[in-house]
Amino acid sequence: MVDIDDIDRQLIHALQLDGRAPFNLIAEVLGVSDQTVARRYRRLRSADLLRVVAVPPAGYLAHGRWILRLRCTPGSSESVAEALARRPDTAWVQLASGGTEVQCITRAATPDEAEQLLLEKLPRTSRIVDVAAYSVLHVFYGSPSPIRLLDALTPEQVAALRPQREFAADPANIPHCGPDDRPLLDVLARDGRTALPDLAAATGWSPSTVRRRVEHLRSLGALHFYAEFDLRLVGLSHSTRLWMTVAPSGLDAAGRALAAHPEVVFAAATSGATNLSATVLCRDAHDLYRYLTDRVAALPGVTHVESTPVIRNLKRLGRVLH
Repeated sequence: MVDIDDIDRQLIHALQLDGRAPFNLIAEVLGVSDQTVARRYRRLRSADLLRVVAVPPAGYLAHGRWILRLRCTPGSSESVAEALARRPDTAWVQLASGGTEVQCITRAATPDEAEQLLLEKLPRTSRIVDVAAYSVLHVFYGSPSPIRLLDALTPEQVAALRPQREFAADPANIPHCGPDDRPLLDVLARDGRTALPDLAAATGWSPSTVRRRVEHLRSLGALHFYAEFDLRLVGLSHSTRLWMTVAPSGLDAAGRALAAHPEVVFAAATSGATNLSATVLCRDAHDLYRYLTDRVAALPGVTHVESTPVIRNLKRLGRVLH
């Protein structure tokens, strides 16, 4: 892995706050030159350790978001995960539970696609011995919300870099992007820092039109920019998904309490055998133990908790990881 220093970690933290923040602004806040920031970003980007992608907001369900758990025969999970990672409608494809389970999130663009994905398009092989599908009913916290355990920047630096715009909080109030936005969104999904002239060439719009459209979609809450990076760079080596059962009367309270934990990067109410799912980040196994026995144990109404450690990410929000 590429060695990084405090400036690299500050850059990662800055892009978590605003993936399209100008390099000159980041440089001013960090107290370094524009060239230093640009050079550090290119170095991390070329090593596939840091990239910015455009994503819909947390809770923006389109026509259905599902969490899938695929239990596989020994030695077969990696090939199943690779097949899922190649699909354009998957994200967060992960090997879990000692490598015997594949987990991923899917997002359908149309109602028919949602049905076909679950009934027809999952890999059909004897290597998959069980499939559990959980429909995401409500997101309490999730990407592109920032990872809260990052501490490379001071509170004053965070305030200087955090976008001033307010995003719509209620997914029901966020409009769907129109067909004319598709070329723009496709390019930004591959590289959220694509320059305005390149976005103009992809869309056929003028650079000023592209800038206004991006700003408008961001102001509506229909477009966010998220910095993907290797978590080991900032000392977060343990990622774990939790599957919890909560009495229906206490589900909302438990979900909101869970979402307030800084360790949580995703928390949602779901259908299925369990009804509250979360992904948590910890620095090591001892940290995870303390989190489970302290913070999770204190959640109201939780009657059952299963934890599945993530062994490896094959895909985050963007393209397949190498």
